[in-house]
Amino acid sequence: MTIRQLEVFLAIARAQSFSRAAERIHLSQPTLSEHTRQLEEELGVPLFLRHGRAVTLTEAGRVFEDYATRLVTTLAAGKQAVAELDGLARGSLVVGASTTPGTYVLPALIARFRKAHPGITVDLRVANSRMVEQRVHNGEVDVAIIGGHMLGPAERCLAAGIVDELQLIVPRDYPANDQPVSRAWLSRQRLLIREDGSATRQVTERALRQAGVAVQPAMELDHTETIKRAVMAGLGIAFVSRYAIDDERRRLRVLRVRGMKIRRHFHIIRDERRPLSASARAFTAFLEADGKAPAPRPSTAPRPRARRSPRPRRRPRTRPRSRGA
Repeated sequence: MTIRQLEVFLAIARAQSFSRAAERIHLSQPTLSEHTRQLEEELGVPLFLRHGRAVTLTEAGRVFEDYATRLVTTLAAGKQAVAELDGLARGSLVVGASTTPGTYVLPALIARFRKAHPGITVDLRVANSRMVEQRVHNGEVDVAIIGGHMLGPAERCLAAGIVDELQLIVPRDYPANDQPVSRAWLSRQRLLIREDGSATRQVTERALRQAGVAVQPAMELDHTETIKRAVMAGLGIAFVSRYAIDDERRRLRVLRVRGMKIRRHFHIIRDERRPLSASARAFTAFLEADGKAPAPRPSTAPRPRARRSPRPRRRPRTRPRSRGA
């Protein structure tokens, strides 16, 4: 049994296809089939059930998958530990992120982290929260940052650093005053939402339920940028992260909802079965330190006028007293 055979086995199990697994790990399909045949012969049981082009794990394959994952991840951690003997001068890091932090928050933070640690290469893998959680479980990422997260099996939350707020956006020319809108008004609107598996959707739906607001979603969209464009086009309104609209204040308008504020943390999670590398520890510490500082918000208040110097008071003119006769 070789490490390469275990890597091939895990790639096929996750892709559920020999052809997709071959593309992901850059091996030919006959080579994958040969590695699988040799592994099954050594174990004495079939590991996969073939359904045309698709494959699924047998009961033996499901049992073996957890052990194979531990072996492969432990070996990767060992290689990383050897590479880190010279401190953080060298290293590699794979970061998973859900759509909002991955698109609007992490690129700038990773740039600052790379400036502090130029020898560490960082790969960023962005998907919705459900897919990111699966990548954490599969050992495909070292750490992940997602919003509004509920811990799953074998997951550990390292920190709940950066605070986010979901804000209600409408087109810039939407007829409304500066007063908060009512929940009854909100329940009558066409609400645009993210796809199933999105943490933004989960947090929004939970907040609406707690506020007693019954909303029938008008459209489901799979990216925040698409939702913003749909709002600009007048297709509806939406709750999105404040980080996603900092550069769109001229084309979007934020409305407040009376008695309702949606806040969440961006959690940093990892698989507790996998040792945390020095690069991952440094990155986590960096995010935690950044999360303690309040995020800057664009100022919308008018610039104060220059104060004029006070004019000197004039003394009241007094009439001359008349002398008595």
